[in-house]
Amino acid sequence: MVKKQRTVMLIDMQSFYASVEKAKVPEYKNEPLVVAGDPSRRSGIILAACPIAKSYGVETGEVLWQALQKCPNAIVVKPHMQEYIDVSSQITQIVETFTDLVECYSIDEMFADVTGSLHLFGNNPIELAKQIQQKILNETGIYARAGVAENKILSKLCCDMIAKKIDGGIYYLHKDELHNYIWKQPVRKMWGIGSRMEKHLYKMGILTIGDLANYSLPRLRKKWGVNGEVIWRVANGLDDSPVTLTTHNRQREIGNGMTLPRDYSQAWEIEVVLLDISTEVCRRARQKGYNGSVVSVSISGADFDIRTGFHRQKKLTDPTNITQEVFNAAKQIFHQHWNGLPIRRVGVSLSDLSDANTYQMSLFDYNKDQLRAIDKVMDDIKDRFGEVSILRASSLTTAGQAVDRAAKIGGHYK
Repeated sequence: MVKKQRTVMLIDMQSFYASVEKAKVPEYKNEPLVVAGDPSRRSGIILAACPIAKSYGVETGEVLWQALQKCPNAIVVKPHMQEYIDVSSQITQIVETFTDLVECYSIDEMFADVTGSLHLFGNNPIELAKQIQQKILNETGIYARAGVAENKILSKLCCDMIAKKIDGGIYYLHKDELHNYIWKQPVRKMWGIGSRMEKHLYKMGILTIGDLANYSLPRLRKKWGVNGEVIWRVANGLDDSPVTLTTHNRQREIGNGMTLPRDYSQAWEIEVVLLDISTEVCRRARQKGYNGSVVSVSISGADFDIRTGFHRQKKLTDPTNITQEVFNAAKQIFHQHWNGLPIRRVGVSLSDLSDANTYQMSLFDYNKDQLRAIDKVMDDIKDRFGEVSILRASSLTTAGQAVDRAAKIGGHYK
């Protein structure tokens, strides 16, 4: 029996945040619009720009004032993260009316395996993609693009390098077309290649995705191990991974970071922020049922021109999600590595995760049970009355950020 070839789509929303804002206000339809953070809090970065704004040269990730120099008449909208999450969920539900195999890759991208349902919609992948695209547009006002192929990697490459750049926004990439559309592209454009990897590949004479696809696999394995094979397989469009709802269920790390509203130069101020972030990280770990064995702290200096700071971690004696234990480790890391210079960004994370239902008990350390009880009481109160219904006193000092962070999702106001 011949195995049926899979049909997988990567569905991507065009300029998602900006599109949501335009869908809400029809008067913005033919205007250049950008979504950007609050410049007064150093987060004046372009999060999304509509195609009209991009035609002026505006780019995602650049500073707002630079974007306004290129496009002075741009409409600037602050992000509304809860709305974006709600619309993303709505779009997922729309795609699920065509197949039950939908895997959210990000807030504005999802994989859909339509192999089993394609016959219900005429057995034409392009026509099915058009139906999905039209339904999303009709119900949300968002324009979607779709890369269609036989696996997830090919559909992702197809969407990013072909579908996003053509009229209609839909393309079916056959594997034997890689040399025509994908292999000619610079290696930096390939999914999974960052700037550091690009430099290493350039030194090896690998300039294009085709160069990588045709490079010696044993040599790539020898240099980078499993990761060497992964990037080679991506370049060759090889992927056996399924589209599944549980792909991203297992977390490797739980962390949070924040850009400070001003330069923090006193140790007590930074300790307050470390405690606020540790509280948030541990609460999320308890909600998800995890303990962690490794605490990491990231610090970035206040000087934008000279990069300073550090990223260090500490292995704990026993896995934990107790706020005070994680904070104590974070504070120790901070004081061990901080050079005394002003700080603009702080991050704390918990990794090497394990099941929170299993933990090491001690006959001599009664304090842990008390700390767990305190965390549980605080969690219960927050669950019932909101994140700022109970706070540590330090969070109400001039250095505290817990109240402000409670009003945000992903670092931006809801």
